[in-house]
Amino acid sequence: MTSKRTIALVVGVLILSVLLPVTLSVWFAHYQAEKDFTRDLNNYGERVIFRVHRVVEQSKSALKDVDVFEGKTCSEPHLQAIRRASYIHRDVQEIIALNGLKPQCSSLESHSSEMQFPSTNYQTPDGYRVWLTDNNDLGIPHYMVALASRRHMVMIDPASFVDVVPFAAWTINTVLIGSQSHSIVAQTAPFDLRLWEQARRTGEHTFEHHGMLYNLRDYPDIGLSQMVWAPVAPLTDKWHQQLLLWLPLGVLISVLASLLILRMVRNLQSPYHRMLDAINSRSLDVYYQPIVSLRSGRIVGAEALARWRQPDGTFLSPEIFVPLAGQTGLITRLTGLIVEKVFEDLGPWLKQHPTQHVSINLDPQDLITTRLPAQLAQQLNKWNLTPSQVALELTERSFIDLKNSASTLSQLRQAGYALYIDDFGTGYSSLSYLQNLDVDIIKIDKSFVDALEFKNVTPHIIEMAKSLQLAMVAEGVETECQRCWLAEHGVQFGQGWLFCKALPKAEFITWAQENLTRA
Repeated sequence: MTSKRTIALVVGVLILSVLLPVTLSVWFAHYQAEKDFTRDLNNYGERVIFRVHRVVEQSKSALKDVDVFEGKTCSEPHLQAIRRASYIHRDVQEIIALNGLKPQCSSLESHSSEMQFPSTNYQTPDGYRVWLTDNNDLGIPHYMVALASRRHMVMIDPASFVDVVPFAAWTINTVLIGSQSHSIVAQTAPFDLRLWEQARRTGEHTFEHHGMLYNLRDYPDIGLSQMVWAPVAPLTDKWHQQLLLWLPLGVLISVLASLLILRMVRNLQSPYHRMLDAINSRSLDVYYQPIVSLRSGRIVGAEALARWRQPDGTFLSPEIFVPLAGQTGLITRLTGLIVEKVFEDLGPWLKQHPTQHVSINLDPQDLITTRLPAQLAQQLNKWNLTPSQVALELTERSFIDLKNSASTLSQLRQAGYALYIDDFGTGYSSLSYLQNLDVDIIKIDKSFVDALEFKNVTPHIIEMAKSLQLAMVAEGVETECQRCWLAEHGVQFGQGWLFCKALPKAEFITWAQENLTRA
């Protein structure tokens, strides 16, 4: 990568690290304010509809109470019954005895005038007739909601439907509109019906108009539409309040991200040359993590893991420098160095313990060249070791392009090296290659070991390995419960912090000798 491209990348990442958290904090502040605002609108609207249902149910209850009366209509006992029902049900204004659509008497008067209610087109699902009417014998132009059974009618003041206090820090209003009559049933403030008609035509349920935010809902079971609205000015104030909370956090994250990225850039400055220098100077180390029998706890081998110590004493993760080596064309040289250092470190120990083995991680590019088999054979001859003491670990993606790697794989298998599938189940989308390859062991990825308590995937992996007669190594074993579960389900080997972390050469050999002595 040229210096100009490096500088451009650094500048771009820094700008992104500064702008992204700040932008997200501004967005989240607005989102949170809008969410709180909309929640208050919704809560108020739902409470109004709950109130409507409650009033309607009270009215139905009053009708049921008076419908059971079997005496003479408008007799003193009858009048007493309807007055009692009207008195008990708080939201009922009047109960009227009917003869067809003509009032006979009511809870307010013993005889009614000659007025008659018009027929209605709307009926509730449970059979009650509904009117929105200003018919009365008092000459008052006031609409009432009428709910009638066959013999009686209940008069309800629509204002009782919206008699709900909004629990919000801003003004919220609502209107109830008859779905069929297209007329206002009740409202808490003046409302222009044209807004409702426009929303019905366009299908918009939430919209802004002249500084107000409107929310439309339909309730066909009660024949009503509801519009709830509030001024958007409080939303802006709420956004500013949220901004005071989230913006400082966004700025803090921006600063921390910038510092972190600058530190990472310093560590990865001129990556190709730093990697090349590390390989040429043989400054990469190899650590060894024991592989043990899950039942006996006895060591059976170790996995070689590359480590790259940085100038500040920290280690750069292999998840960073191994892909970097692959991208810069240095992966085969890196593997060659690891192979050399493994035999330099463990050659005498492996010769002393012929039943032990060491596993070495390979990259798909290592299988394309013919260098690896020759290098391994040279090291085995130098230290007088057998191929069975060396295992080669390959990730599942190594088998995607078998056409180019089949020759090297075949050569390695014929020489007697064991073949491990590393991180099994996390990479290759098809498992058909397992039936076509002479594989010895699969390594169950740590993510599946961590998820043992859910017991969803891991048992299937184990059964698959058993059906293919493959041995298994569980990675990342950290608790005694995991060890017991894996051993009981037939997993033979494991590695992880429960037994030992990855150690440098001297500490590993000391640990291994103590383990073999105890066993």
